Amino acid sequence: MIKKCLFPAAGYGTRFLPATKSMPKEMLPVVNKPLIQYGVEEAIEAGLSNMAIVTGRGKRAMEDHFDVSYELEHQIHGTDKESYLQEIRSIMDNSTFSYTRQIEMKGLGHAILTGETLIGDEPFAVLLADDLCLMDNDDGVLKQMVGLYKQFRCSIVAVEEVPMNEVHKYGVIQGDLIKDDIYQVKTMVEKPATKDAPSNLAIIGRYILTPDIFDILRNTTPGVGGEIQITDALMQQARDGCVLAYKFKGKRFDCGSIEGFIDATNYCYKTFYASANSSKSR
Repeated sequence: MIKKCLFPAAGYGTRFLPATKSMPKEMLPVVNKPLIQYGVEEAIEAGLSNMAIVTGRGKRAMEDHFDVSYELEHQIHGTDKESYLQEIRSIMDNSTFSYTRQIEMKGLGHAILTGETLIGDEPFAVLLADDLCLMDNDDGVLKQMVGLYKQFRCSIVAVEEVPMNEVHKYGVIQGDLIKDDIYQVKTMVEKPATKDAPSNLAIIGRYILTPDIFDILRNTTPGVGGEIQITDALMQQARDGCVLAYKFKGKRFDCGSIEGFIDATNYCYKTFYASANSSKSR
């Protein structure tokens, strides 16, 4: 039903300057794997095989990452280092990648609208790679949301509870709890002041969107920061029909911040790498 995942990846990553002056923030490595690859793996786990990436100037490294590197592969052919490329080869064998460029940075809503040419008239997922979501044994966040879409057939946003003094960083929802961790959205506000926040349920970088969102975005006036906000378009959908918010299962790291990126790196090393290397050495 849902086969495409849109990755808005045109931002400058200014919080990581000077590292991101010439390297996309989506290519920042958490241990030995770039953020964008974690996102693509999550999409594949959810059954999505078409990756649609909205890029910008200086983002060619992402296209190169999901492509064959003949010189590198020739150099390591027949060595134990060849195994390091198994994961990325599997991704390339099981998915396709298409790209379009966002000429101006006008907000997440504008980035999603820019991706319309890659998506067409069908429901799709949106994944922000700098929101790194990890599971131990459960399904990934997108897989959880795709399952909900099969049941409800409407737009869905992933939410988590955040401290009230941090709500100004997020889109925030208020809604009616209809069943286990699922809310029907009544109100949605972009980056509210603490006193104006309708709740502490913050939207994170996982969405399932129905294709009518494109027409709504085309007619959405710029909001907070003079940008076209996806929350404003989703609020229009909520008024006209139904938008759900889902309090997902899993652990999320804000890798758009230095603190969150370091936390994610430490967690991934301890959880996935240190334990594996320890068992190999025994």
